[in-house]
Formats: sequence, C-alpha cells, structure tokens
Amino acid sequence: MSAPDAHRLDISPEHNTATNSLRKTWSRRSIQSHDGMTLAATEKEVDESLFGADDGPNVRESDFRHKQVFKGWILFWLAYQSTGVIYGDIGTSPLYVYSSTFSDNPSHVDLLGALSIIIWSLTLIVSIKYVCIVLSANDEGEGGTFAMYSLLSRYSHITKHDPKTAKTVKIKRYRTGDIPKSNFTIRSFLEKSRVAHAVLKALAVFGVSLILADSILTPAQSVLGAVQGLKVINESISRSTIVGVSCTILVILFLLQPLGIHRLGSAFAPIVIVWLTFNMSFGIYNLVKHDWTVLKAFSPYFAGNFFDRNGSEGWKRLGGLLLAFTGVEALFADLGAFSARAVRISWLVFAYPCLLLAYIGQAAYISDDPTAYSNPFFKTVPPGMFYPSLVLSILATIVASQAMITSTFQLLSQVMNTSYFPQITMIYTSTTFHGQVYIPMANWLMMIGTVIVTAVYSNTTKLGHAYGVCVILVTFITTCMVSLVAIIVWRLNWLLVLAIWLPFATLDGLYLTSALTKLPHGAWFTVLLAVILGSIFVLWRYGKEQQWKSEDIHRCELRHLVVEGADGRRRMAEKYGGAELTTIKGFGIFFDKAGDTVPTVYEEFLRKFEAQQEVHVFLHLRTLSKPHVPLEDRYTVSCTSVNNCYRLIIRHGYNDRVVSPDLAKLVHEQTRKAILGFAVGRPVTIGESRERSGGAPKTGMDDPAGGSGEASVCPNTGAPSTISSEVRHRTVEEFDAAIKRRVEALDKAFATQVVYIVGKEHLRLICGRNNWFKRMILGTFIWMRENTRAKIAKMEVPVEKLVEVGFVREI
Repeated sequence: MSAPDAHRLDISPEHNTATNSLRKTWSRRSIQSHDGMTLAATEKEVDESLFGADDGPNVRESDFRHKQVFKGWILFWLAYQSTGVIYGDIGTSPLYVYSSTFSDNPSHVDLLGALSIIIWSLTLIVSIKYVCIVLSANDEGEGGTFAMYSLLSRYSHITKHDPKTAKTVKIKRYRTGDIPKSNFTIRSFLEKSRVAHAVLKALAVFGVSLILADSILTPAQSVLGAVQGLKVINESISRSTIVGVSCTILVILFLLQPLGIHRLGSAFAPIVIVWLTFNMSFGIYNLVKHDWTVLKAFSPYFAGNFFDRNGSEGWKRLGGLLLAFTGVEALFADLGAFSARAVRISWLVFAYPCLLLAYIGQAAYISDDPTAYSNPFFKTVPPGMFYPSLVLSILATIVASQAMITSTFQLLSQVMNTSYFPQITMIYTSTTFHGQVYIPMANWLMMIGTVIVTAVYSNTTKLGHAYGVCVILVTFITTCMVSLVAIIVWRLNWLLVLAIWLPFATLDGLYLTSALTKLPHGAWFTVLLAVILGSIFVLWRYGKEQQWKSEDIHRCELRHLVVEGADGRRRMAEKYGGAELTTIKGFGIFFDKAGDTVPTVYEEFLRKFEAQQEVHVFLHLRTLSKPHVPLEDRYTVSCTSVNNCYRLIIRHGYNDRVVSPDLAKLVHEQTRKAILGFAVGRPVTIGESRERSGGAPKTGMDDPAGGSGEASVCPNTGAPSTISSEVRHRTVEEFDAAIKRRVEALDKAFATQVVYIVGKEHLRLICGRNNWFKRMILGTFIWMRENTRAKIAKMEVPVEKLVEVGFVREI
C-alpha cells in the first residue's frame, strides 16, 4: 500500500454487505438502561466490545499430527515400495545363516533343529510379535522404540514436553474411571517414580541409538559381502580391490539418498522382489528334488530337541541363527515412511513365505549334501542359475543397506521433534507419503562412517562378530515397551499381557545372552557407538529441560506486563518497573516461537527500550506434518488485551514457503482482513468495563460465554442476557468508528515503517549452583546449542528491516 492510501479506509463490498446486516441486527438489539436512557459508549469500551482480548493458545484439531490412512491401489503401491526398502536386509540372510550356525557338517537331527528354530523365530518374532502386535504400537504412524515412548508420554505423565510445541501434542491420558484399577496402579507408579522415568527414557534412547549404530555397520557388512562374492568367479581379486570397490559402491549409494525414499523404494523393489522370488523358487525346487521330509521341522519338538542334544553349544549357535531375522527392527523403525497395513501386506503375503521356502529348500539340499552348509545359497542353486543368482545376490546385498539408512532418517526425525537432538536440516521427499524424510547431515556422516568401517575391518568375518547384537537388544527393548503400551494405552488386563510377554521375553533373552558372547570379538564396537550416541541424546535433552525451567520463570501474560494508567497511557506493570511506554511510529512484527502468552522477544524489547510500535503483531509460524495447508485454514488472527496489538498464527506445510521478502505485506493484509472480520463474525458484547488487576480493562474475549460481569446478547434468541452492570447502547456510528480506527491505525503504521524483531537467547551457566559434572554437561550443551542454532542471516526478509534483540538466561 502506498503512503497516500495509508489513511484511507478501504472496505470491500462483501464487508459492507456483512457490516450493514450486522448494523440492522445490532439496532434491533439495542438495549436501554434501567432508567430508559440510551447511554453513549466510550471509545475504549467499543474497542473492547468488538475486539476483546485473546491471549491464550489457538490450537485446532488439524494442528495435531494424524496418521495417514491409505486404501486401494495406493496401499498396494506403498507395500511395493516397502518391499524395496525394508526387506533387503532380512531378505539376504539366506546367504549366510547356515554357514554362520555350523562349523562342521551338521547331522540330520541338528539340521532339522536349526531349521525348526529358524521357522519358529520368523513366525513368532517377526510375524506375530512385530507384524501383528508391535506395528500397532505406533505413534500416529511413526515406529521405533522412541515412537512407543512418545506414545506412552501422551497417555501418561512420564516426561516434560517442549513448551513451544506442548500445545500441539495431543494428550490422551485416560481418566481414572476409564482404565482398569490394576492398569491405573501401574500407570500411577510410572508417573510418580523418577526411577521409572529414567529407565523408560534410557530404554527408548538406547533402542534408537542401537539402530543408528547398526546403520553404520549394516551397509559396510552388506556391500563388503556382496563384493567378496566376486571371488567365487576370480580367486585372484585382492583385498585392496574388494575394499576399494566396496567403498565406491557405498559412496554412490549415499549419493542417491537425496532422491527420496519413494523413488529409491520404487527402484529397489524389483531387485528385492526378483531376489526373494529366486529364493522361493530355488526352495521349492530343492524341496522337490532332495529331502522333502525336512518339512517336519515345522514341529517345535525339533527346536527343543536341538537344545536338549547340544546343551550350551546349541545355545551359542543361536548367535548364528538370529541372523535369520536381522533387519526385523527395520519393519518397525521404517514404519513412518510407509504404513502398518502396507508392511503387513508385503511381509505376510510375500516376504514371509519366500524366506520360509528358501530356508526349507536349503535344508533339503544340505540334508543330502551336508558339505553345502558352508555356502548355503550358491551351492543349492539349480543348474544353470549360478551366474544370474550371483549378479542378483550382489545387487540385493547392496540394496539391503537401504533398510537401515531409511531407519536412521526416520528415527532422527523423531529424536529432533522431541528435543533429544539439535534441529538440523530435514527434507520431506514426498507430497503423498508425509513421513518420508531425508536428513543431509546424517547421510554424509553415515557415508563417512561406513567407508571407515569398511576400510578398517576389510572383511565380513571380522564384521560378522559385531553383527546381530544390536538387533536382538532392540527386539528385547521393544518387547518390554510394547507390554507397557498394552497396559496403559490399549488397557489390556495385566495378566494377559504378562502371559504374552513372558514367552517372547524368554525367546529374546535366549538370543540376547547368546549374542552377548560376541562382545569381546567385535560386538563391543556397535554397543559402544550406541552408548556414545545415547549419551549425546540424553545430554541434549537434559540441557533443554534446564533451559525450559529457566524460561518458565520469565513467562507471563500480556495483561500482567502492559497496563493502562489512570491517564489512559500505557506503562509497564509495577513488577517490571512501571515505566511509561513511548510509542514508536511504524509496524512491528515480533517473531513468536510458542504462539501463546507473551513472546519473550517482546518482553525484552519493552524492558530494554520502554517503547513499542504503534501497531504490532506477534507472529507465530506453526509447521504441520503435511506438504501444504489450504489458504482458508492457514491464518488465524486474534486480538490481545493491548490496543492495536494482534496475534497472527500462520499454519504451513513443509513445502509451503512462508518467510519471504513480502512477509510484512502478508501480515498486514491478514491482520486488516481480520479486523473487518471481527466486527462481522463475533457476537455483539455490551456492558460496563471492569478494571482488572494491574489496571487492564476486562474484555469480552476473556470469557467466550460473555459472563463474569459482562452483559452480552444471546446469539440464538437475540434477547439480552442477564446483566449485573449498567447497560450501554452501542450506536451505529460508534460501531463504524471502532472499525475505522483500527484499520486506519494499521494502514498508517504499515505505510510509515516495518520492522521485524527477532529474539536471540544466550544461556549462561551458574557455576556456583552446579557441581563439576553438571557444569561439564551443561557447558557441552551450551556449546552444541551455539553451534547448531539457526542463523538470523538466513532469514529471507529485508536485512535493513531486521532487528535482533539479545538477552541472557541463566541455567
């Protein structure tokens, strides 16, 4: 708007029509005082009646995260994509399970026992526990141990939420009468016990850290194993060549990640599908051609007999047998990129039967030729299929890395959203599937890590000792946490939960104790890496909680910060010095991170300068978990208890561009439109003003029902409600004047000057109140925060209109 137009009231025909309609309604509802005299309203009272204050949070149902539901062909397409991403890891296990389990030609009985354990592990751990039970314990479509912890925190008070995002976390905690007494007792214990809080947090963080550590190991193991397969053709290939080729493939694989999960999944799915189909076909061929009697391994008797015959040696062999389901953690961790129904379809309909037939067919062949255990896949391929199988196995093992890479992106996004890690750049790669993300920094760090691991370990035998421990640790943690979900969220009887948990925990425990024997032989590396990552997450979270505690001390409501004196001038409340506020010409936009109460930057601006703009807006940007927000749902403007001070919430999707050089024009237009809409859209409130504490006038917006000493017109009948104060008649002229004053003040301020005010909070450590350990922890947190926080220079607004207000908080 140009300067000459700044003082002109420009109301559209639509607003004129609506306003005239309201005038008639208002005139019909004119109310006289008890003595029959029509009283004139003061200018301030008209403002309060029409534009009362709203200092509270403005949250809609759409602000909460909701699980996406897919049906029809989209669901099957998602299941197709999930096959290419999730099952590369668990799908390539037939290459080495039998060779990792036996060190000598197995007897027929031991072979049947191993096959029986594989069949029932895939059935119980993967199909029943993960696919049928654990996938249901998702947090609005997100999977992993941290998602379960987040789900529990919405149904019980076991953690603190970030004050800036707490209003958009949908709490669903059951009332006392809505949850069984025994379940209520368990929930109460978890909520009151600080030890329980710490244990749950540690389990969730450690589960995520284990998968992230495994994501460094899995690509190195998979690609190195694939390239080593070339030695089947040419034994003269040197180790340095294998390492060099492996590192090159890894670099290319990570360079492809910016393409997005949906593209990579669609590209990799044919490879995994053909690979699993080959395994299924070879299994059927070997079952028909060789010993079909291995089918009796479906009886769990042979699994029990395996332990009975081999004793502790059989227990140690579980470390090799657990490789049959390595990658199962990706089914749940990758859930956010797909959906529970898509994963269930792809596993139960395709991957599960393919893998069962692959292991059964290999056992049938080994039963006739026990020496084949040393290379169970290539020695059991049908005649003429060796070279196609070799090429396909190399491609499949390369693709196997994608499952853990995707898990890293999904889990890191959860960790960042719950304030356990600094906010780093995260890119949403699909407008259809909202949970698919790519994190550049994590991608490049993983690439460096996997290349180093590949170069250092140089062969899969060394890596194999470290492989599998993370998987079984994660499955055990998942078993424990899903039991709590069943009690607190699903409200199942605790005896039923215990009866289901016990056999699964026993099975996990057998595998876990066997896998831990590998700790001295290389598994320590991934466990140590997981502990380091978990420590970083916990450190950051602890620092954030101390920061929130410091910030809470300074949080206040606007009516307690700015008051109006007897002379009508605004001043700071006595608590803040009581200084009179100077008016600065222009339009101020204060960036507000929380979207409720007083923005910290506004409070600091007033305290430092004892001045405020003619018109100012608290601007809150609220990111929703979808690509776009329709224009009609994007903006919410509300008044505050201070005249010509508004609060604007802009809801936007991850692909919407909000902060731009024209941001001020957008804020002005939306505020102007809202002022005109206030008069048209809200009931007419009439009545005497009442002074509140601090001298701020009480307004109709404080009580939507119009109570507490205010008189209001009943919107249904048009009759006046019961009033406890002198009633004043609002004239049409005063109605128009109130709108005109607001719009003219806004236009004039915008035409004069626009200023963006951004806060920059610095944290200072109180050395006297912290011991050396806390000083070290909080000092590290402050250093990480300073080096990862967003830079004001990156904001796409005119630099000459940008003001940064710095302030210090002590922790």
